[in-house]
Amino acid sequence: MALMACALAACQPPADKGAANEADNAANRMAANESDNAVEPQRSILRPEVIDQPEAPKIEPVDMVIGFGQSAMALDDGAKTALDTLLATPALKGGGAITLHGHSDSRGSDGDNKVASRIRAEKVRDYLVEKGVAKDRITLVALGEARPIAPNAKEDGSDDPEGRAKNRRVEVHVALPTIVVPPPVEPKPAEKP
Repeated sequence: MALMACALAACQPPADKGAANEADNAANRMAANESDNAVEPQRSILRPEVIDQPEAPKIEPVDMVIGFGQSAMALDDGAKTALDTLLATPALKGGGAITLHGHSDSRGSDGDNKVASRIRAEKVRDYLVEKGVAKDRITLVALGEARPIAPNAKEDGSDDPEGRAKNRRVEVHVALPTIVVPPPVEPKPAEKP
C-alpha cells in the first residue's frame, strides 16, 4: 500500500513543496497503519469482542513403559525423566484416569514376584502423587511374572539378565479425561395466579 501511494505521488508533480510533504506524510501514515494491523490479533467481523483463539491441543491417551532394569525396586534418573515427560502430556493434565501395571521377572516365587511388581507400581504412583497428581486417579495392578516382554532365560536354559531386566517394569496408561455432562433440568410448571 505504501509503495502504491508513493508511486501515485511520484506520477503527479506536486504543485508546491507543501503538497509533496503531504504526500510523503500520507504514505508514512499508511505504512504505519499496515504495521499496526499486522500486530493486531484477528477479530470477528460480526462480534469484534471475539478474538480467534488457537485450537486447543488434541488430547490422546498415553501409554508408557517405566523400566526398573538397573535398580530393581527404585526409580532411576531415566525413569524419573520419563515420568516428568508423562506429567506434561495433555491427557494427564486433563485429568484422565491412570492405570499402573506392575511386572517382574521370573526369578523367585509367584507370590514374591506379585509383591515386587506391586512395589514397582507403588513407586511410580508415589512419584506422580509427589508431583501433584491426585492419588484417587491412579489404579494399581500387580501382574508379577505373568506377562513377560523378553525371555527370562536363554535357549540353553542359562540366565538372561538383560531379558529379566526388561521384564521389571511398570506399564502406564493414561486414559482420556472423562467429561461429565449434567442431566437436563426439568422446567418447573407455570403457577396459576
